[in-house]
This record gives sequence, C-alpha cells and structure tokens, in this order.
Amino acid sequence: MATRVLLLSDTHLPKRAKMLPEVLWADIEAADLVVHAGDWVDADLLDQLEDRSRRLVACYGNNDGAALRSRLPLVARAVVEEVRLAVVHETGPALKREVRMDMEFPDTDLLVFGHSHIPWDSRTPAGMRLLNPGSPTDRRRQPFCTYMRLEIDGKTITPDLRRLPPRETGRPRA
Repeated sequence: MATRVLLLSDTHLPKRAKMLPEVLWADIEAADLVVHAGDWVDADLLDQLEDRSRRLVACYGNNDGAALRSRLPLVARAVVEEVRLAVVHETGPALKREVRMDMEFPDTDLLVFGHSHIPWDSRTPAGMRLLNPGSPTDRRRQPFCTYMRLEIDGKTITPDLRRLPPRETGRPRA
C-alpha cells in the first residue's frame, strides 16, 4: 500500500496567519508522513505537528530562530518506501537548480524545498525529483496559497498540488 505524504513549507506562523487552515489539518492527520521544509517562525507549530502527525520529517529555514534551530536540522533525511528523501529550505536561484541539486544531493531521489513560496515540480538530469509545495499561508506573487499531497509507492512519486481558497488561509478577511 502506498505511503501518503503531506508537504508544506513557509508557514510563517503567526506572522502570515494565526493558524493553519482546517482542511490542511485534516490532511496532516490523514497522512502517514508530514514533511515541513522550514520557515516555521514559531516553535508552537512544530509542537502541534509533532502531536498531530504520525511521523514528521522537517528542517529549519532562514526565518527560524534559535528555538527551532536547536530542534531541527539544516537538512533532514529519511527513507520512505524505496525513496531517499532530503528536505532543505533553500536551494538558491531557479536557474540551473537541477544541476546544482544533483551535485549537492547525489544520494537523493526526492528533494523537498521551500523558501520561494512558489510551487515547483521538476526532475534533475540524474533523475532526482524536486518539489516545493509553496506556502499555505503566504501566496506572495502566486494566485493561491498551496501545499502538496504525495503518494509514494515503491519508487513511484505521485504529487498533487492543493490550492487553498483565500478564506481558508487563516488570514483575516479585508
């Protein structure tokens, strides 16, 4: 049976939203694994995800202070089914990202990253999958706030980008 994975990044709580949307919490609780690619901002969300998810793999981001950095690595790693997973917040500019990531993560099948708030799905020349789930709380220049659900079955990775309606982001309405 496939492993259900939920990817999120750049939650920026409580600066960008007071809480995660309920629809996202439902997906978190249904997932076999939750992956967070940094920029939590406040450790309360880390505590909540540890309590409400079956398994959590996460790293810290550039906006995360000492409390989060003391509990999370710069790069998190795990093996999910037959997929070697790495999670990092920043990968640098989009230009030549795939080539750089092949050099930096040679023993990785799936690299999850954040920082840009822009959803991303590509493959490197060596075949590594690169995924950025965007942000569920701060869409920046994107039309929607987003996160991803994945299924991992053996070595097969099937992503599903999820869009959140504006009222579902936890932000106050104007």
